[in-house]
Amino acid sequence: MKRRDCLKILAMGVVGLGIAPEAVARNMETFSKPPSENLEDHIRDYLNKMEYFNEPHDNDLHIDSAIYNVFESTVMRFRRLQQYVGHGNFQLLSFDDGLKIARNNAQVGEFPRAEIRFMEMIFYAEAQRYGFLGHKPLDKLTDRIKIKEVIKIPYTGNYLFRGLPLETFKKIKKHVGEQVVLTSGIRGIMKQFLLFLNNAYKNNGNLSLASRSLAPPGYSFHSNGDFDVGQAGFGAANFTERFAHTQVYKELSERGYFNLRYPAKNFLGVRFEPWHIKVSS
Repeated sequence: MKRRDCLKILAMGVVGLGIAPEAVARNMETFSKPPSENLEDHIRDYLNKMEYFNEPHDNDLHIDSAIYNVFESTVMRFRRLQQYVGHGNFQLLSFDDGLKIARNNAQVGEFPRAEIRFMEMIFYAEAQRYGFLGHKPLDKLTDRIKIKEVIKIPYTGNYLFRGLPLETFKKIKKHVGEQVVLTSGIRGIMKQFLLFLNNAYKNNGNLSLASRSLAPPGYSFHSNGDFDVGQAGFGAANFTERFAHTQVYKELSERGYFNLRYPAKNFLGVRFEPWHIKVSS
C-alpha cells in the first residue's frame, strides 16, 4: 500500500480495523497539547519519565482496546516468523520478504489484511505521539537492506554495513581488545517491528513506554549504520546503565569513540544508552 493511501486510512480512523475516529482522537490528544505553562515542571516531568523509562506514566499512549486482538496476533506472528527464519536472518528481513515467507509457511501463517494495516498504521504514524522525538531514517515500509552492503561479524550473530560502520568497529576491537563485543548490529524493518511491538505487548500495549527504550519501526538508526557494543561476559546488563561503569566503556570514552546517539538527559524521548555507537548522521 502506498504511503498516501495509508495516511488516508489513518485519517478515517483506520477503516477495517474497527477504530472509531473519536477513539483515535482520544488516544492521540495528549501529545498534541502544548507543554505546561511552567516550563520547569514540564522538563522535570520529562526527565522523570526518562529516569523511570520502564514504568507507565500519565498520558502514555496505549493500543486501543478495539484493535488489541489484532496487535496481539501480529506480535505472535512476528515471533513465529523470527523462529522460522532464524535470529540472524531475521535481522535483515524486509517487509515484503517477511510477508512472502509467512504466506508460504503454515507454521508462521499468512499476515491477514487487518495485521498488515495495523503494521502500516504503526510505521506511518508520527512517533512523537508516543513521546519519541528522534528522526526517521527510513521513509518507506518496503525499504530493504542491500545484502551486498553488509557483512556478518563472526561469533556475534550480527551484521554491520561495510564502510564506516565496519571500520569503526574494527578500530574499536583493535584498541580495546577482545573484551569488547558487538551486541547488536543491523536491524531491518521486521526486526525493529518485533522489538518495538514485543516491548509494548509485555507492557499492556503501552507504546510510549516501548518508545522510551526502543525506536519505533523506521526510526532506528540500526537500519543504516549505528551499532551497540558491550563487555564480554556482561550479558543483558550491557543494555543497562551499568554498562557505563564497565572497563570497556571507560576505555572507549577515553579514546573518544563514544559519539552517543542517546546521551544522558537527551531530549529525544529516549533513555540514556551508553552502549549505542552513533555512526550515521
